[in-house]
This record gives sequence, C-alpha cells and structure tokens, in this order.
Amino acid sequence: MSMSRRLTVTIGPNPPERLDKALARDVPEAEGLSRSRLAKLIAAGGVRRFGTVLDDPKAKVAEGDAIELAFCDPVEVAARAEAIPLAVVHEDSHLIVVDKPAGMVVHPAPGTPAGTLVNALLAHCGDSLSGIGGEKRPGIVHRIDKETSGLLVVAKTDKAHAGLAAQFAAHSVERHYRAVVHGVPDPGDPRLRGLPGVSFEAGGVLRIATQIGRHRTDRQRQAVLAAGGRHAVTRARVVESFGTPGAAALVDCWLETGRTHQIRVHMAHAGHALIGDPVYGGRRRLSERAVGSAAASAAAAFPRQALHAATLGFVHPETGETMTFESRLPDDLQELLASLRG
Repeated sequence: MSMSRRLTVTIGPNPPERLDKALARDVPEAEGLSRSRLAKLIAAGGVRRFGTVLDDPKAKVAEGDAIELAFCDPVEVAARAEAIPLAVVHEDSHLIVVDKPAGMVVHPAPGTPAGTLVNALLAHCGDSLSGIGGEKRPGIVHRIDKETSGLLVVAKTDKAHAGLAAQFAAHSVERHYRAVVHGVPDPGDPRLRGLPGVSFEAGGVLRIATQIGRHRTDRQRQAVLAAGGRHAVTRARVVESFGTPGAAALVDCWLETGRTHQIRVHMAHAGHALIGDPVYGGRRRLSERAVGSAAASAAAAFPRQALHAATLGFVHPETGETMTFESRLPDDLQELLASLRG
C-alpha cells in the first residue's frame, strides 16, 4: 500500500474511550475528515499507535497518545469520464463551481453508475480533481439532491477540498435556496407557534431547529426525530405569495446546517411541503378555487421538488477571497411561478 501523506494527531484531555470518537474530536477540522472517512481509514489499517496498527474503532485511547494516520494514494476512479455538458460558473486551478441541472445525480452509486456530475467532471477536469473524495466521489465536498437544481463547488486539489470541507463543517458557507411551497408561512399562524422546533425571528423569518435522522420504518426517507439524529437548522422567508387565501409561496431558505433532504423535511414539518415533492409532499394539491385551474394543473404536474440552490458563498481556500455566486431560476421553475402569478 503506497502512502502519500501522514498525519500525527495527539489525543487531548478527557478523550472519549473509543478510538473513532477520539479521532473525530481531535483531528483538526481543516483536514476535512468525516467520521465515515476516519472509519474507512481505521478499517484499512491506516491508523497506528507507536507503530501498532489500530483496526478496531472501539480501541481504547488515552490522553497524550500519538496516533498516526497514513493516507493511501487515491484509488484510480472507477467512474468513467463522459462528455456531458457542464454549466461552469467559475473555474480556477483549485476549484470549480457548476450549476447542476435537475435530474442529474452528483456521484455514481448502485443504479446510477453513469451520467452523473462526477462523470462529467472527469471529462472536463481530467486528473485534476481532489482524491480525498474517494473512488467514486473525486472532488465532491457537498451534494444536492438529484431533482434539485443549482450551485455546487467541487475541489480540484486536496488542500482546497480540506479547506472547503472545514467551512461546511463550521457552517460558514452561505447557501440560499429558492423553494415553491404549499401555503404561506405566517408568524400569526397559531399552528406554527405550537410546532416543536418552530419559531419566528425578526422580519418574519421562520426558523426550524430539530433533530433529523433516518425515518424509523422507511430507510429511504429522513424525518424529524424527538431524540437521536443530527441537529439541523433551516431559516425561511416569504418572497412572494400566490392565490387566495395564501395557497402557495416562493420562499428563500438558507441553511445553518446541511443534512440530507433538510429543507424538504423541515418545510414539510412546518406544514409547508414543497410543490412536486413525491417523498415529503404526500398527495397534497393546490385547489383550483385558490389559484385557478391552469396554476393548479401546473403545480400538480410539476415533475420534481420545486427547489433550486440559488446562492453559494465561501472563502476561497487558497486565496482567502470571499466568493459569492448566483444562479437564476431554471425554466421549469420560472414557468411554474408564471402559472401561479397568472
């Protein structure tokens, strides 16, 4: 096993007893190593203490232990390069920002081995993507759902990958989404005031703060949990409302955390599921009386969750420059909004 880089981590005071938890706490955030990445490194024999391999994540550690992490050279990427058109918003030698269309999966997985953003990036960037993401996720720092459109930043170098990952972990990345939802979030709605984790801030900003984790019976879904899961915070502000009385709204949602399906789960929890969301929207429909027959039909036929990653802002990990990118709403969302306004 050829090694390209080594990192020594000294276990700090009062460590968790388990190796994996201690490393998750004490590895510098700038390294951008998730718990799953650390678990794979332990299982692969890449973690040692005083020369002895520690391949058990439950191994006991003590304050002052010097733990050496040995990173393998990136495995040759199994995904193949495909000449798929990419909407490149920005590109330099360290990173690339792309505007992903709805319907495109971010990285290969069982059932979608081709046609993904990674396949397109391999053709566009060649060998210049960061290897930290692993065999099927080179350069991928964050994701958006297949049917969500909008902005993604991808790392070309390991340093950029670690720097961007640290910003996502610290919740300092600016991420605003535009969503079209059922109903209009209203600070005066007593139903919202009584929902767990739901409150309003100055300016009528809806704040949703809950635990999110896998649904207990449907493992393909996420859910708001009373206990367990991971803390998640979403804020939303009404941009425009449609119909009478308050049948639908265009909302600006921004993330403090970035959990799987977070906006979709949180807005559904608040009773304002996204139009077109087949997983969290149920069978909810706009009434013809409220918005007119044309708009009701357009909303019912909308083929995906009405969600677009419109703004992405971060500090460039190499230059230190603050960068902010904007993406206009795609045509399908523009047409949906035109119907609702009509």
